Amino acid sequence: MRVLHIITGLGVGGAEQQLRLMLRHLPTDSDVVALTNAGTVAQGIAADGIRVTDLGMSGNRDLAALPRLVRIIRAGRYDVVHTHLYRACLYGRIAARMAGVRAVVATEHSLGDSQMEGRPLTAGVRALYLAGERLGRVTVAVSPAVGARLHRWGVPRQRIRVVPNGIEVERFRFDPASRAHTRRHLRLPDGAFVVGGVGRLAAGKRFDVLLRAAAQLPDDVVVVLVGSGPEEPELRRLADRLGLGGRVRFVGESTHEESRGQGADVPDLPSLLSAMDALASPSPEEAFGLALVEGLASGLPVLYASCPAVEGLDAAERSGAAYCPSDPDSFARALHGLRGDVPPHREAPAAVRHYSISRSAGQLMDVYASVAPGPTLEVTPR
Repeated sequence: MRVLHIITGLGVGGAEQQLRLMLRHLPTDSDVVALTNAGTVAQGIAADGIRVTDLGMSGNRDLAALPRLVRIIRAGRYDVVHTHLYRACLYGRIAARMAGVRAVVATEHSLGDSQMEGRPLTAGVRALYLAGERLGRVTVAVSPAVGARLHRWGVPRQRIRVVPNGIEVERFRFDPASRAHTRRHLRLPDGAFVVGGVGRLAAGKRFDVLLRAAAQLPDDVVVVLVGSGPEEPELRRLADRLGLGGRVRFVGESTHEESRGQGADVPDLPSLLSAMDALASPSPEEAFGLALVEGLASGLPVLYASCPAVEGLDAAERSGAAYCPSDPDSFARALHGLRGDVPPHREAPAAVRHYSISRSAGQLMDVYASVAPGPTLEVTPR
């Protein structure tokens, strides 16, 4: 089965890294098109042996990109076109139809109650999204919460399939040696209680809440923020105003694997998680909560204001995860309760096995088979 994945960009981000990981576990002949910003993740996908094309779109209204995309789809003779992220879903669905491909799947990675990929959900955004959605066959939601939002918008239930994000569980297993090395690399004080925040440094992630919470805690509490984004300058200024200058580390973007060349001074994400003592997500509106699942796989206690991946599990399976309202006082109290209670050996809760990437790949292959009837390769979930 030949599948073309179309994604808005391939810089470091959750949807982008999820695509790379999924491609490794799908038994398909796949190519990838990035509409713009074929960055770090594109390089990794190409290194994995998958062809990546940068369409070079100059902006949301670069309509000249559409015929170029149609030509790529026709030339590739793809059985399925799979789109990811808002702009790619719109252009990709239209191009696939123009190219004569009817087996069109889209994954909705980032739909919240009030925003999508950081853009406010205005009536215009919603109308354009629904118009494009009708050109596809199936819309994949990364969590039941996203599926419910899609249905409230007007997407018929029979067109929605839930395929959760996945991780390589063993890749995130706690590593004491990596912990020691990474803490030295980040120049963390001996005995520091390290609270991590992982994600795009954007307003919706509310990392300002985490900084304000840390300002209420003893001096041995250090915050490590992993990611980049438009809010980084303001977060740095806030840290200075709160007197946290020496207690915050802005690590920058981190991939799931050891980096080489440019950016190689940033440890990979599993190493950074091993170096932490707790992971916090003050964002009140998440589509899945992949970073928190990765934290749980590393044996970390996690605090969240919103995490459909955890909220969808039975209470008995939520070991290590706790809800916390998205305000500084609540996060300060919760983190104070965790401080000093770090186990010498960390084990991942059984719940993370729900999110094995192999299992998710198998579910996605079922989706492909439903839209492109014919012989398909099987994936055996691990």
